[in-house]
Amino acid sequence: MKPLNRDIHILEHIVSYCQQIEDTVARFGNDGSIFSSDPIYRNAAALCILQIGELVGKLSEEFRSQHSSIPWRQIKAMRNIVAHSYGTVDPETTWEIIQYDIPKLKEYCVSLLDAPAEIT
Repeated sequence: MKPLNRDIHILEHIVSYCQQIEDTVARFGNDGSIFSSDPIYRNAAALCILQIGELVGKLSEEFRSQHSSIPWRQIKAMRNIVAHSYGTVDPETTWEIIQYDIPKLKEYCVSLLDAPAEIT
């Protein structure tokens, strides 16, 4: 698969996981205290964050360099924290990611997908 096509495919999957996080919040409630007290809620969101981080690592280096306004390295680092912390990820930090970072990431990826000429 050509890098451009691969990057587009990856962005589509990232958007899908962002949407799954939104759906999870809608299902369980947009409330940080519920999130903090419900391990199933936290785990559902953490799995999506983990998958997003995994996908970010598969984006071409050229794409990440050209779209440096997104903190790709930090997103990948969060994946590693979720994957290797074995349940010790701070719920407040995860909640902030869900509330602020995921919507921005989704919006950015959707804007690129809507204008594929921006993906080079």
